[in-house]
Amino acid sequence: MTSGTTETTGTKALRVLQRVVFPGDDLDVVPLYVETNMDRGASELASEQLTEALVDSTTVAGVAGATVTNALAGEAQDSIRFGSALPFRPDESVELRRSAVIREGRRVSFGTYFNAFPASYWRRWTHIDAVTLRIRLAGESTVVLYRSTAKGISHPVETIAVTGSEPETIERTLPLKPFIDGGWYWFDIVAGARETTLIEAEWLGLAEPAPSGRVSIGITTVNRPEFLLDLVRTLGDATPLVTERLDAVYVVDQGTRLVTEQPDFADAAKKLGDKLHVIVQGNLGGSGGFSRSMDETVRAGTSDYVLLLDDDITLDPECILRAVTFADLTRKPTIVGGHMFSLYDRSVLHAFGESVFPVKWWWGAAINTKTRHDFGSRNLRHTPWLHRRVDVDYNGWWMCLIPTRVIRELGLALPVFIKWDDAEYGLRAREAGYPTVSMPGVAAWHVTWQDKSDSVDWQAYYHIRNRIVSALLHSPFDHGGRLVAESGEIQILQLLSMQYSAAELRLRAIEDVLSGPGHLHRDLPTRLGELQEIRRGFSDAQPVPDLEEFPPPRHRKPPANLEPPSNKVQLFKMAGAAALRQLRTVKKEEQGRPLAVLPYQDSGWWVVSTLDSAVVSAADGTSAAWLKRDPKLYRSLLRRSTLLHARLAREWPRLRDQYRAAAPEFNSPERWRETFESSARDPHGQS
Repeated sequence: MTSGTTETTGTKALRVLQRVVFPGDDLDVVPLYVETNMDRGASELASEQLTEALVDSTTVAGVAGATVTNALAGEAQDSIRFGSALPFRPDESVELRRSAVIREGRRVSFGTYFNAFPASYWRRWTHIDAVTLRIRLAGESTVVLYRSTAKGISHPVETIAVTGSEPETIERTLPLKPFIDGGWYWFDIVAGARETTLIEAEWLGLAEPAPSGRVSIGITTVNRPEFLLDLVRTLGDATPLVTERLDAVYVVDQGTRLVTEQPDFADAAKKLGDKLHVIVQGNLGGSGGFSRSMDETVRAGTSDYVLLLDDDITLDPECILRAVTFADLTRKPTIVGGHMFSLYDRSVLHAFGESVFPVKWWWGAAINTKTRHDFGSRNLRHTPWLHRRVDVDYNGWWMCLIPTRVIRELGLALPVFIKWDDAEYGLRAREAGYPTVSMPGVAAWHVTWQDKSDSVDWQAYYHIRNRIVSALLHSPFDHGGRLVAESGEIQILQLLSMQYSAAELRLRAIEDVLSGPGHLHRDLPTRLGELQEIRRGFSDAQPVPDLEEFPPPRHRKPPANLEPPSNKVQLFKMAGAAALRQLRTVKKEEQGRPLAVLPYQDSGWWVVSTLDSAVVSAADGTSAAWLKRDPKLYRSLLRRSTLLHARLAREWPRLRDQYRAAAPEFNSPERWRETFESSARDPHGQS
């Protein structure tokens, strides 16, 4: 069965909620689709339960890497053959990605990220109260149905024997009532004396008959044509079940290397045909690009949803179908987000849920989740925290489906260029009664922020400016909780680390916040260029690609103290000593050469603050910069930091009222269209 609905029951019809699919040729992601070693991670789980101490799976993920995924691919090939290896094609409507052959005597589990059914999310957010598993297979075999609880305890529900060699359909309806806090359903297949062919399998639910939702896709791109064209090809090659729901793909090109000027553009775009719309505008950042996609979708008036995608991602098009289907069936209009897997360590789940913590006003992994979980080292069955339903405040816009009804009511993105636009929109939607669900089985592969040092480059301005603006709009505390105090602490640590350019940009950000909300749209097209010009005056903001271009360091060995402070007493002691040291005059003999060359992971403030200068590499490993201690600059920046943070704290109530009163106007489509039109006059004004 491949259609969206089948037979009806009363006024309701069975609708496909989620189809079982296979990974195709990408062997690195095999453990996300099928599991051939049901005990993977069992020993670690037993140890945790014995010691009552949860061990973060990142300790495994960081070491395993490609070796583990390659080994898993080998294990899978010994047990199962996907798609093109089928011995027969019983139905030409069956897609190859949905079929597989399980070798004789082997057991394959579909208790995996992409193929298990996340029952608790359907229980919590939709009208679906039962799920029907339908499996079509041929060959003597045993099918075992499983369920898990919110605590991660799994047990079999039913064992079904299949005795014939001809295609046979198994169908079981399973209740969702026990899944209020968490839990999944899945099934295993054990082949008999001969190979078993899984023709197709899917999870269905009874729902009121209604047209399937339609979607437009919005992609913002800046000088990444290679990534973008790969994504366009992926969308063009999607199954008809996906493309039939697709109204338009809006590519908002804000760069100087225009995607339409690439030699491969016509070939990459041909399958999307007239559904592909490339819009060239000035660089208004992610918020400007995504707002343009949102506005174009709403104005076209044909789509129920807009799916926002980063340009530097890969995804399984099946996830688009799942996101739209879930959104169609939610109790109220709901933002549906995808999880993030690492683009370069592809079995590693980097972000499962995102929250904004009110007191600090900082984003992070949602409560009861972990980052960098490697499914290659530990499967779903043996990872208890993955079985608990996770509620989020927002979803990152690497992959996020937003109902057009919500956009019509709430307006477009906060005009902040980059950072916090996705978080602020999720908070804005929640306050209006529209939840966000980060949906298991819906995901994209994306470059993780652990490989970036954007808090110390030009983006430092946007990190703090947008954090403050979003807090002014949504913080429940009269003075933003700990935000102002923590910003002051970060400022001091950057000064101790000789990151003077970042400290300067953060002060410019606070000054702009204090100037009022009028600066948001006014400065959106030009601020990036101004920030880059400011940074050119600081040695720590002058990256060099080759370490040989720096003078040799005076000390070949790194500083002895590479351990961070272990408690508050030690922290204040080390920070105090470092602060006093910054006031001392730098000796002339120390000025011509760096004292040390430090890799990024060894460049904590407690290390750098003990040196008069150091060459420090960037987080992405592409360059390094020479940080030089400057007592005069340190004193000047420290004084401004103290005054501006004090003023921000003092004026917080006034600013809060001012920004909240102005929000409907600066988030409105009408105001955004003025900015779009202005930027289009000089689309290559910035890079």
